[in-house]
Amino acid sequence: MTTAETTGTTGTAPAPAPVPTAGTVAVGDRLPELEIPITRTLIVATAIASRDYQDVHHDPELARMRGSRDVFMNILTTNGLVGRFVTDWAGPRAVLRAVRVRLGAPNYPGDTMTLTGEVTAVADDGLVEVRVRGANGLGDHVTGTVAVRLAKEEGGES
Repeated sequence: MTTAETTGTTGTAPAPAPVPTAGTVAVGDRLPELEIPITRTLIVATAIASRDYQDVHHDPELARMRGSRDVFMNILTTNGLVGRFVTDWAGPRAVLRAVRVRLGAPNYPGDTMTLTGEVTAVADDGLVEVRVRGANGLGDHVTGTVAVRLAKEEGGES
């Protein structure tokens, strides 16, 4: 059997979504959802990579002794994932100007965080504000806004 026969694919990749540019986005536009599996490896590796050595981010036993059910994601990782979510949509020439988030329910191993976003403001100079929400099985892990400057036009300057 061929790969297409076993997977049901035709061998052609779907066309990539067009990169938004200043003038092509409007208030109310929604970003494509992003599901992120929350693994123990993700939590521990990103805590260590961000030099956050708090035991609640890498030692399950000590995390439980401190009242948590397991290790949980740190805010630096959450900030990075929120930024990635917006820049994946906005394209490689977009520039993050501000990330403002508030944490809620912890991200524990074995769960999935689903990031969603909606454009809430668009300025003439290409600055766009996106309201972001990252929800897991316990509720909202993160809510906030991201300001991002989009490229002015395809192939143009940011």
